[in-house]
Amino acid sequence: MEDARLIQALRTRQDGAMERFQTAYGPLIRYVIAPILDDERDREECLSDVLLRVWDSIGTFDPGRATLTTWLTHLTRNAALNRRRANERRREGGGLDEAMPDTGDGPEQSLLKAETARAMWAAVERLGRRDRELFLRKYYYYQSTGQIAAESGLTVRAVEGKLYRIRKRLRSELGGVSNGWI
Repeated sequence: MEDARLIQALRTRQDGAMERFQTAYGPLIRYVIAPILDDERDREECLSDVLLRVWDSIGTFDPGRATLTTWLTHLTRNAALNRRRANERRREGGGLDEAMPDTGDGPEQSLLKAETARAMWAAVERLGRRDRELFLRKYYYYQSTGQIAAESGLTVRAVEGKLYRIRKRLRSELGGVSNGWI
């Protein structure tokens, strides 16, 4: 019920709403950002970006489709990945050279990637709850094996073994569709 009041306060732009939101969800946002961005300044800028996105897009949040936590973790993950990609492009030079061919995917490759992603997500959804959680923490939220082990009460070796078996199962289930993703 507290989430509903907080969402309403953000939507109506009440004084102090963003501060309450940051107090309640700042630790979660930082938790999602940490494994993706190494630099502390990037983490802080990403946190600010996420808070601004929440402020600007809270009107699009639909509690019938997802919980606030789910919506926020997806928004945060995507913001952190975008920042990481931008940093990598800057490090690679990022300049445009008209003599360079376009390396972007064509329509066929884009369609194949989209079909592969749908098949992959369907296979991940069929995993048991704990296996799905381990898989998503490692490959979706980019958490280290050590962090997963510490927070789940397993050894690093046990986590690695479980992830190996999960990947093997997914490869078997997807056949040749996986394109090396797993």
